[in-house]
Amino acid sequence: MTMRILILHNRYREAGGEDRVVEEEAVLLSRHGHEVFRHEVTNEDIDDGASFGAAFRSIWNRDECGAVRRAIQSDDIDLVHVHNTLAVLSPAVLRAASGCGVPVVQTLHNYRLVCPSAVLFREGRLCTSCVGRALPLPGVVHGCYRDSRAATGVVAAGAAVHGALGTWRRHVDAFITLSRFSRDVFAEAGLADDRLHVKPNFVDPDLGPGSGAAGTLLFVGRLTAEKGVRTLLDALDRLAERAPSTVLLGDGPLASEVAERVEALSTTTWLGQVSAAEVARRMGEAAALVVPSEWPEPFGRVAVEALARGTPVIAARSGALPELVDHGRTGRLFTSGDADALASEIEGLFEDPRRLTAMRGPARDAFDASYTADRNYGRLIEIYSKARAAHALRRRAATAPSRAQGATPG
Repeated sequence: MTMRILILHNRYREAGGEDRVVEEEAVLLSRHGHEVFRHEVTNEDIDDGASFGAAFRSIWNRDECGAVRRAIQSDDIDLVHVHNTLAVLSPAVLRAASGCGVPVVQTLHNYRLVCPSAVLFREGRLCTSCVGRALPLPGVVHGCYRDSRAATGVVAAGAAVHGALGTWRRHVDAFITLSRFSRDVFAEAGLADDRLHVKPNFVDPDLGPGSGAAGTLLFVGRLTAEKGVRTLLDALDRLAERAPSTVLLGDGPLASEVAERVEALSTTTWLGQVSAAEVARRMGEAAALVVPSEWPEPFGRVAVEALARGTPVIAARSGALPELVDHGRTGRLFTSGDADALASEIEGLFEDPRRLTAMRGPARDAFDASYTADRNYGRLIEIYSKARAAHALRRRAATAPSRAQGATPG
């Protein structure tokens, strides 16, 4: 059964992984015959001065609510799929969509619902201080969002207001999380188990397995502390001349530090930001990809991109990464933040090239089993069907207020 689907998404100032996922899912749905309508806004025009009006609109944007209602009615929408709502759309669009009598699905790309900074990471370590709190005051105290107590206060206020009003409890029929780890975080925070559905991201187009012929160790990612680039450089420093030829791709706040440290590592090269096509080429030619993240990744798309190319992954035991890498079969896992452990895993794999080669087939098999576009489409439609069923049940319950209702945190 084909549907008319409205996608709502608030783009950040800098394009990122969420934008890419939204685009790919829209194309995937259209490819399978669904009519896809999109309502997207951007944060580019937000004033950093954060006037009271702008702050209020980030919590409850009446104009956007009206636009969503008009889109649903004029396009005869069957289902609304919401992605990011910060900071122009506001969570109020969930209520607007639900109020039009259509099922609502929301993808939780990050941890924003339970953490003002969205990353569960502060001062170099996992932080869950705000998880499960009606008002995330610890985040405000530490200024976790954009290093600003004022900006964090606005995000925290939005979470508190919509939590108290039951926006997520009463107006979202299904949540999509990208991993079991992420699902467990939101379940602990109080979202209903039966509305939390795991659907990983996918890679499309699929370029097929690479050769691994370059024999390099590859890092692809933003150069930040939470991505673990310092831990990687520490591990390579420990290995010294025993380190394999290593290539770093990406840019970010630690760029100058990385450039300086790479100068002292004879086997390591930093190439900065390169095109997606260049990343894919190098990923196929690499012997292994390293993902040393220290924040709890809700997914880990770069690891799946490597699996698609048949490239083994050396990953930190952090967030969802242990779900993506089968230790000893499709790669290796090490304790997050432990440079000695990472050095040991790198050396152990690269001293026996046959072991790395033997992992390429299982790595590709893991991709085929879980992360192709076709498998993702099937899972997405399954979740849509569950959302429609939950929506119908909720509407029936609303017409019978005397019946006992189970309450869930919101």
